[in-house]
Amino acid sequence: QVQLVESGGGLVQAGGSLRLSCVASGNIFSGSDMAWYRQAPGNQRELVARIRSGGSTTYADSVKDRFTISRLYTKNTVYLQMNSLKSEDTAVYYCNRPTLGGGVGAPWGPGTQVTVSS
Repeated sequence: QVQLVESGGGLVQAGGSLRLSCVASGNIFSGSDMAWYRQAPGNQRELVARIRSGGSTTYADSVKDRFTISRLYTKNTVYLQMNSLKSEDTAVYYCNRPTLGGGVGAPWGPGTQVTVSS
């Protein structure tokens, strides 16, 4: 059974940094694109960073040049390094495997809360 578990969130001041981790179990990680999503209160969940199986990355404009997604195959783990955090980055962050048509390939994990104080 596929399971995703995110960690690393917390409370940080604006301008600070956090590193999120997502451990994937089951047959989801190897050879698949992976992505980080976030959902702020009252907003829809949005994709913020994506890493393809070959290693190329894409980012939402709102986080470009501040966030970095990476993966470690040996640990089935995806990371999100977040620098220069802003109050608008406050959200619950999730990872998942993006699929064609905008879907995801696994049940959502619990997410990890990131709160940025201004």
